[in-house]
Amino acid sequence: MNITSKRDTLKKLYSPFGWVLAKANVSPNFITLMAVIFGTLSAVLYFAGHPVIGAFLLFVSGVLDLCDGYVAVNNRKATKFGAVFDWIADKWVDGFVLGAVALKYASPWVALLAVVSTMLHTFIKPVAYAEIGYQQREIGKIKDPLENTGFFGRPETFIVLFTASILYPINHKVLAYGIEFIAVMSFLSLLHRLYYLYKRYGNEYEV
Repeated sequence: MNITSKRDTLKKLYSPFGWVLAKANVSPNFITLMAVIFGTLSAVLYFAGHPVIGAFLLFVSGVLDLCDGYVAVNNRKATKFGAVFDWIADKWVDGFVLGAVALKYASPWVALLAVVSTMLHTFIKPVAYAEIGYQQREIGKIKDPLENTGFFGRPETFIVLFTASILYPINHKVLAYGIEFIAVMSFLSLLHRLYYLYKRYGNEYEV
């Protein structure tokens, strides 16, 4: 399972929203900022014991996060700062939401594993690209085999979290199970990416 590798297919789902924002000439950085705000509010509501509302705010944050890149590329407003801001915004939302959910509904050690594993699972990409390089870069996106390596990333994490949140009124333990599943799968997927990098570059020495 790697939803990120299906990026072009997913684009068909959110592009109508991106098209509206692009036509309205909304700044991509403003869209990113709104994604951060909705994501932070989602974390607050999760921690306050309202996971269903938190899930829908997280969904809005996720759609906005997808649309900022769409608007940046289509309106020719993609900036280097915007690319960095988008990375930081994603990790801010990930950390706050996962941390809030895990601390509220799961054990502290599971919370730590979930947050650290998901962060490193993403962080390994910019580190690898900075230290090793990447295959190709298009406006707003890097094209490299590492992008499609790993089977449980940010989209999968949010799908599990959203599904568990919707089911929470039926079974209050489902969010704890969801966080445990996210923690384990993110850790294993991180190991998968590390193994891929070792197999490909483990015998290449710096000069």
